[in-house]
Amino acid sequence: MPMLRVEALTRRFGGLVAVGNVALDLHVGEVHAVIGTNGAGKSTLINMLSGEIAASSGRIHFDGQDITGWSQPRRALAGVGRSYQRTTIFPEFTVHENCRLAAQAAHAKPWALWQASAACERSNAAAHAALEAAGLADEALRIAGTMSHGGKRQLEVAMCLATSPRVLLLDEPLAGMGAEETDRMLSLLQRLKASHAVLLVEHDMDAVFRIADRITVMVNGSVIATGEPGYIRTHPEVLTAYLGDHEAAH
Repeated sequence: MPMLRVEALTRRFGGLVAVGNVALDLHVGEVHAVIGTNGAGKSTLINMLSGEIAASSGRIHFDGQDITGWSQPRRALAGVGRSYQRTTIFPEFTVHENCRLAAQAAHAKPWALWQASAACERSNAAAHAALEAAGLADEALRIAGTMSHGGKRQLEVAMCLATSPRVLLLDEPLAGMGAEETDRMLSLLQRLKASHAVLLVEHDMDAVFRIADRITVMVNGSVIATGEPGYIRTHPEVLTAYLGDHEAAH
């Protein structure tokens, strides 16, 4: 059973169909990439999956439950985590504090008025585990704002992990990265897929074909192809609509 399944998902904005009749499965053990040109509907799709935009029609199932009508906070608490295109860290706090705050938001204790939030054992343990998983344990005491761009993106993934997700929705985590930073992020995703279902929205085609187990291609809000990278590379509609002659030559 897929960890997350999408059936006939559609979002209309007036007369515009931003996402039309999309079907998608996310499985633990796989990185499933969604690619497409600007305006293809990728960001709208990821916002619908996370609960930030409501579906006009269609269904979303998470771990066997219909979550189509669930709010974004309820989905996050259930295990649907996401990162954003723009950096969303707290730059003046340490790397550990960023992760602790994320964990604390996911496991709030509003009744514990006598306890300093920084002393919460559960939040601190979750933050430490997330930093270990993201390869940032040695950076725990560093001020987040002083990290490199790639380091900040890595921290965002760690903050997501601190909420104990089972699905990771990653919106362009490689944007603006150099080759070395990209390699580190791809290594992280390779490790994370063993215990998570990963959806990757990304424009870096070289990175996508290196890391993705399956690829879905969107054009004008609709899916034109889904399959393994080798299938997508040679798919005529994909070559025409998106990848172009450069990929066909490879």
